[in-house]
Amino acid sequence: MDSSSRAGSRRSAPASTCTSNRAPQDTRGRSAGVDAPIKSAAAVRPIVFHDGFYPILIPTSSVRRFRPALSSRCALELIEHCGGVERPNPPPPPVLYDPLATACRSKEPGIAALNDRLRAIVKDVPPSVVVFLIALPLSMGIARASGMPAMLGLITAVVGGITVGFLGGAPLQISGPSAGLIVLVLQWVGTYRSEEDPYGITSIAVIVMFAGLLQAAAGFLRLGTYFRAVSPAVIRGMLAGIGIIIVVKQFHVMIDDVVEGSVLYNIYKIPAGVLKAFTTGGERYHYIAASIGVATLLTIVIWDRFRPSKVHFIPGALAGVLVASIAAAMLRLPIDYVVVQDSLFAYITLPTADTLSKFLDPDILMSGAALAFVASAETLLCATAVSGMHQGDRTNYDRELAAQGIGNLACGALGALPITGVISRSTANVEAGAQTGSSSVLPAMWILFFAALVPGLLAFVPESALAAILIYVGVRLLQVSTPWRLLEYGWPIFGIYAATVIGIVAIDLLTGIIIGLVLSTLRLVYSLAHLDIERVDVGERIELHLHGAATFVALPRLAAALEEIPPGTELHMHVDELDFIDHACLDLIAAFESRHNDTGGSVIMEWHSLMGRYTRGGIRAAARRSAVPSPPSDTNGD
Repeated sequence: MDSSSRAGSRRSAPASTCTSNRAPQDTRGRSAGVDAPIKSAAAVRPIVFHDGFYPILIPTSSVRRFRPALSSRCALELIEHCGGVERPNPPPPPVLYDPLATACRSKEPGIAALNDRLRAIVKDVPPSVVVFLIALPLSMGIARASGMPAMLGLITAVVGGITVGFLGGAPLQISGPSAGLIVLVLQWVGTYRSEEDPYGITSIAVIVMFAGLLQAAAGFLRLGTYFRAVSPAVIRGMLAGIGIIIVVKQFHVMIDDVVEGSVLYNIYKIPAGVLKAFTTGGERYHYIAASIGVATLLTIVIWDRFRPSKVHFIPGALAGVLVASIAAAMLRLPIDYVVVQDSLFAYITLPTADTLSKFLDPDILMSGAALAFVASAETLLCATAVSGMHQGDRTNYDRELAAQGIGNLACGALGALPITGVISRSTANVEAGAQTGSSSVLPAMWILFFAALVPGLLAFVPESALAAILIYVGVRLLQVSTPWRLLEYGWPIFGIYAATVIGIVAIDLLTGIIIGLVLSTLRLVYSLAHLDIERVDVGERIELHLHGAATFVALPRLAAALEEIPPGTELHMHVDELDFIDHACLDLIAAFESRHNDTGGSVIMEWHSLMGRYTRGGIRAAARRSAVPSPPSDTNGD
């Protein structure tokens, strides 16, 4: 009402007594609307006149109490007022405004949003089944490759899917156990296991919880985007090194052979393992396990390449495990199988006083910091890749990082493996048509129901089949084409990649990553501080071209180049390809120009352009020039 009156005054419309929100006064000086109580909602139903822009309301209860002449005149004046205003379209006929109906309609958007949400959840059920079928064998295989019981991989998938699915900032990203963390966890199992704790879960739980605390703190402090500031050469080298370690160690698992702690020694033992795979003698049936593993690999490759359209939702990893398990069960093959207890909850290890005391161990805290860095970088790279696959909500990196931290805190409290965002399951989720974050929660629920209700079925899965799945994942992590692509950007980039891979394989994951980061930093510093000076003699004129960054580090070279200019010559200095110049070099050039002019020479240079590079800090251009394009979306292969 008030807005209608103001609108009319702004448009210089003639005043009308009927546009007031007060009921007209009768002859006795009292409001006509207070003579009788209002008995129903219809009694206060006003008439709405539209003038093409603003509605004008008249309560019908007041109109009914007018004298007929007054009521008619009021309505006619309103209609005349509306008709006198120039409008693009004719006004619609008067409609009745019912406050009760309007109150009900005000709730409709919430109900509609709820209905849309429910419909989206129903649509997310088929994609969640696809993710469940992929995550089930992969989670078990990653846990076994990490030296942990297979059921802990399922617990990790459940906890990660539920916590990050509800709290995360990347709606369609799937979180769970990752092949990228196998090397770290396997190293910790070998370091902290004992007779009382054969898997070192007490210490590993503290590592995972501390990493979760660091991730959550980084997310709350809005540091999520900084974890993405890692050279792609280091990331590619990290994934390739992890892939090599997975392939080498899982090869021995696939033939039911003993896995040694050293990666280099496992590489050395590969020829002997191949010989065992083709030999029928000995105490163990290595050739049978190798046959099951090879059959699993062939099934995965063939299924992914020639997958029937009617069963396209069944992933190759599940098809391989089904073929291997059915064959091993029917033939009763004497090979190693997954060890499963009667209850999923029997694998949960809650923190104790001894567990909490390990928070004072500096080695454990250092391992937790390494885990936080690796898991955060892998997760946010995966989130970036997944965000580019769909047109839905964009990724909130800080929220996703905080959710990952809370998920790892929960995993550590239950004695499970650490979680990250995983690309293969996330890609399958998007391609299957997922729409909301429920698509990452539902697979965790299906895994929970399956592992809690029918855990005995998992005991029919051969260890060699899970090892074959991990070999397939490791090869995808390796990506043999990566070195050739990095060579296109120069030998320094390839050198960073190679040094990272060698450091991870020969020493350990953390050392290899540190080597890569140090080399990347040194190269960046070199790019920012390097200055190329090109001299061209054109008759009596000398042209000096400056490329790169003219900082105090390059001061000796620039001074030497200027001192070689003969006195009295005409010097043209080209600074258009100069990214940055600091005060030291600027002062040197100014002093040289003054001296050179005194000797009868001349210096021709665009001082305005040079000062612009000094004041604007063109150093950003050098950073962009030294950067390598972002890697492809396939950030890991699990």
